[in-house]
Amino acid sequence: MVDTVKETSVIPSSGWRVGADIGGTFTDVIALGPAGEVVPMKVLSTPPDYGTGVVTATTAVLDAAGAAPAAVAAMLHGTTVATNTILEMAGARTAVVTTQGFRDVLELGRLRRPVLYDLSWTKPVPLAARRDRHELAQRITADGRLTPPADEADVRALAARLRADGIDAVAVCLLNSYVRPDEERRVAELLRAELPGVYVTASVDISPQPQEFERTSTATVNAYVGPVVHGYLTRLEAGLRTAGVHAPLLVMQSSGGLLDADSVARRPVQIIESGPAAGVTAVRQLARLLELPSVVAFDMGGTTAKASLIEHGEPFVSADYEVGGGMNAARGLGSGAGYPVRTPSIDIAEVGSGGGSVIAVDQAGALHVGPASAGSRPGPACYGQGGELPTLTDANVTLGYLSPDALAGGRVAIHPDLAAKALAPVADRLGRDVPGTARGAYEVAVSSMTTAVKAVTSERGRDPREATMVAFGGAGPLYAAALARELGISTVLVPAHPGLFSSLGLLVADTELNEVAPYHPEPAAEFERLTAKVTAELGEDAVVERLLDMRYRGQRFELRIRLDDGELTEELFAAARARFHAEHERTYGRAGDDSLVEIVNLRVRGTLPSPVALEDVLRLPPASGRAPVTRECRFGAPVPTPVVTRADIGAEPVDGPLVIEDMDATTLVPPGARVHRDRFHTLVITWSAA
Repeated sequence: MVDTVKETSVIPSSGWRVGADIGGTFTDVIALGPAGEVVPMKVLSTPPDYGTGVVTATTAVLDAAGAAPAAVAAMLHGTTVATNTILEMAGARTAVVTTQGFRDVLELGRLRRPVLYDLSWTKPVPLAARRDRHELAQRITADGRLTPPADEADVRALAARLRADGIDAVAVCLLNSYVRPDEERRVAELLRAELPGVYVTASVDISPQPQEFERTSTATVNAYVGPVVHGYLTRLEAGLRTAGVHAPLLVMQSSGGLLDADSVARRPVQIIESGPAAGVTAVRQLARLLELPSVVAFDMGGTTAKASLIEHGEPFVSADYEVGGGMNAARGLGSGAGYPVRTPSIDIAEVGSGGGSVIAVDQAGALHVGPASAGSRPGPACYGQGGELPTLTDANVTLGYLSPDALAGGRVAIHPDLAAKALAPVADRLGRDVPGTARGAYEVAVSSMTTAVKAVTSERGRDPREATMVAFGGAGPLYAAALARELGISTVLVPAHPGLFSSLGLLVADTELNEVAPYHPEPAAEFERLTAKVTAELGEDAVVERLLDMRYRGQRFELRIRLDDGELTEELFAAARARFHAEHERTYGRAGDDSLVEIVNLRVRGTLPSPVALEDVLRLPPASGRAPVTRECRFGAPVPTPVVTRADIGAEPVDGPLVIEDMDATTLVPPGARVHRDRFHTLVITWSAA
């Protein structure tokens, strides 16, 4: 079953725009037509070849819309392929080429650990084994002198060894190369010439910044995922062409902007957080539309739950973060669990709680949810696809929160008896009944999700009680009200098409390109050079913004501060320093004076605004024509609960409990909460009782 909404809208596009987002359980697609047609589609993902699901879903959504594949003007994509490659340790066999004496930079890393008292914790294994890390007898000094340069014969001999070893990817990371990038690029070009078909990365083309370990780690991650991402995008483009879609493929970056597939294939480290970033981009547009000063974006899908903070219409963008270590963002004492990456990324905290998260009891008899997931295959037990492990989806079916018949517009059949059967062994171990066990799992999941929200609020010096929560994802609206109450957040918004909101974010995202350089004593000339690089890629119509990475002298971490437009005068830099002081005091509780401020990096961000605004796609799904029914839901005790659609909710607040079913997600309004629908068809949930 597919819902098609056709309303008049002025959308400056000559054809259809299709946004496709891959999740651990579902692949979500939204097609937007030139006359304002909004056609959503939700299908099960197809691991390990996720691209097949994208092509299948795209074909299906175009068929439902009555549109020819040739009518697609833009194909927009959010993917987890890079993240999954690292989490599954399934990347290319990667070699690192570095300066003599620096072979073990990846091994040494930083003296940071995510847990202080866990004696069983071990550092992550380097993505390039020691036998695959090689040194060249060359040196670039801190002031840019070559003493000596790399010998060409040595580089060719090394290439022969790498070829014999069966290396698939190479990261070239020479000491101080950010000061003199031509030497590192020369070595990389020699290796490319000698190793056809091998993916070669020069660190200065990915992260031309100081700090040897972080730059080496970033280049190594890029090389490790490079062949996988390149192969995936190549196959996806070929599959789309075979299906008749010849539109350019744009991919969501971790920073929240789109970029063409060819550029992404060269720097795939930019799409580690591709999928989650798309949803935050949509929330950012909603925050601007509703003029909300502080918003927590809460996204819960089939595998994970994610949170991000948006203030005054802008999300926090980290200059560096970590991948493969649970929460994919480096924050204070929580860092050290993964692989550092120095590319712009929306600050997103993540925990392993999703609809497919497995419910289990540990040896001490405590109930746990996740991080293991049933994914889409075999999926939750209630899907009837052979899954036997109990999941949160099974718990939600047992509690009466989810339809006992079907999900995803009827595309996924539900078997409540299989859900109860899967939960029974857990209930037996706990000495509880099955519904009580299911409710316990729900509450455990809510508790674990507070960790993600606090990571982007409390740990940044922000009070979550001052924010509005926007919930989306296939499971987000089921848990948002309970999570908000736990955190003291008074209002939850559930936008239209919540289960496909990340796909919707692809439709409204800007095209974006970021460039960075170390601080230069002549910043005007350096900014001009970076701006020229951005406009050469995006065109002269690009909107260019200048940014500074700033810190106090002696600090290890920087804050990113916007620099006003105009000529680079002392007044402009003084205004930037004032913003830095204010942000530092808000984040860390203290501020210094101007004499302590250092500018570490210069950044330029160029954007091409999307031709689609969020209000163009916030459509109310058509009324199903069915009469409201009542289903028994459990909130501590069984409660008869009306089950309605979004169209049944009006502008006047209605008391919970309520279950509100969309094609792509289900919203739970618990007892003590109220809900109404605003002019953008957003469900507004507020707590009316303590």
